[in-house]
Amino acid sequence: MALQPEQIDGYATALFEVARAEGALAVVEEELFKLSDVLASSDELRSTLADPSIPSEKRQEIVTDLLATANATPITNNLVSFIVGAGHARELPGIIASLVERAASDRQHAVAEVRSAVPLDEDQRKRLASALSKNLGKEVEVKVHVDPSVLGGLSARVGDVVIDGTVRHRLDQLKETIR
Repeated sequence: MALQPEQIDGYATALFEVARAEGALAVVEEELFKLSDVLASSDELRSTLADPSIPSEKRQEIVTDLLATANATPITNNLVSFIVGAGHARELPGIIASLVERAASDRQHAVAEVRSAVPLDEDQRKRLASALSKNLGKEVEVKVHVDPSVLGGLSARVGDVVIDGTVRHRLDQLKETIR
């Protein structure tokens, strides 16, 4: 059974509090964000982790192996294994998104989820964060999703605000102008 939004937020709050109590919030947040990208890119992995016919221990083993290849910390492994073991792997991306938002809010920042065809280096991330912060009037943390479907440029979402500078968006605008 799918979790309700308040339940997703409840799990995110629990993970947040555990990671903060362990003094590993920043690391756990980054590792979970990367895991979210992996989950988003693999329908098969998402389906396998959410399949109730696969024993919970086996699904947790898959998570452990996946996180081990990413050199994730034991705390991240334990938190994700807990969620998967509780049968909520399907909601993991939402839980992670809620945790990332909560962590940024705790630092009095906003989160910009950026989609780009290629990874951004640290300088590009800093310049983008600075430009978004200036534009939005608040400190912004940039979280980049590498998305090959973005032909060029990038798009950023900060809360309800979407800034779309992708080539596809510009081409769509050009088509509308020509019509």
